[in-house]
Amino acid sequence: MPSLEGKIRYAVVGGGWISQAAFMPGVGQTSNSLMTAIVTGDKEKGAELARRYGLDVYGYDEYDAMLKSGTVDAVYVATPNFRHREFAEPALKAGIHVLLEKPMEASLEDAEAIRAAAKASGAKLMIAYRLHCEPGTIAMVEAVRKGEIGKPRFFTSTFSQTVRATNHRATSGYWAGPVPDMGTYPINAVRNLFEAEPTEVMAFASKTDRDLGCDDTVSVVLKFTEGRQASFTLSYSAEGVDQFYLVGTEGAMTASPAFGFGEGTKIGYELAKDGETSTHEAPEVDQFGGETAYFSDCILSGREPEPDGEEGVLDMIVLAAIERAIETGEVQKLQPRSRLRRIGQEQSRELALAKSPSLVGIERPVE
Repeated sequence: MPSLEGKIRYAVVGGGWISQAAFMPGVGQTSNSLMTAIVTGDKEKGAELARRYGLDVYGYDEYDAMLKSGTVDAVYVATPNFRHREFAEPALKAGIHVLLEKPMEASLEDAEAIRAAAKASGAKLMIAYRLHCEPGTIAMVEAVRKGEIGKPRFFTSTFSQTVRATNHRATSGYWAGPVPDMGTYPINAVRNLFEAEPTEVMAFASKTDRDLGCDDTVSVVLKFTEGRQASFTLSYSAEGVDQFYLVGTEGAMTASPAFGFGEGTKIGYELAKDGETSTHEAPEVDQFGGETAYFSDCILSGREPEPDGEEGVLDMIVLAAIERAIETGEVQKLQPRSRLRRIGQEQSRELALAKSPSLVGIERPVE
């Protein structure tokens, strides 16, 4: 049951940068969600966050007790990728709804196990594709759906940043590196803009003299049916760039920024068509508050969220194929797949951006 105010009660699992800088302040922007607990391996950090937000604090070894406490309806899991199943699966089995950061896990097998747990229990699972609730992104999907650029033909994207060499994402191999971390965004974007799933995957990776524990820069090519293609390049060792370019038979669409969030981020787009370029603006919104409000609405109304376990697994299939392509140097062929559900206008949420709080016991992951 939700709180006496009719709000969904969340436990935050993982007190890292994304939780502190974005999710936790974002919850306060909603009218249907609140936080009741923090679960972390750092008790000192947890105690400070508990004081700040009025939460109960639990260690990772007390997770089962938290699930049985009766004070939580849903958990937001924002641990490193390889620990997602560890916390998502028990919650789902206990009937606790799960908002799970992307990508779903560090292996396709674990991602499918999380999805299976949701199916078996009936608890709701939403993968935290915040852009599925972001008004500018939804406007782009709707414009393509309405034929504003004709038939989409090819997609290109560049997404880069300089990640600190000491950050866990830069020291833990492929499944913590730039492809799962950043590549999920262009993969998910093109899958929804094309409204199709890729059939072939190729990738090339390289390392710089920064000597990170993963490939610094990765370029990927995806082939789709009907002659459509997508390509994107990701980097942990370059100037911050965040954009995509989509070309169709009758026009082209450009978005920059395309995938980011935070102060000053407005994900609008330019549309070039018939020799003219039009600018389509979007508001600055709290993307984390928006996705949380949408998920809580789904829980309260008994609806299934759109970016569910199937959506997450479809991206994981591509991520796993990219890893194989890098390792083998060979094109990876994928089984034909389809998805009936796609981003819809009813998911759009326009919540004011929360003020950025001071962080407890962590530093920003980028330099």
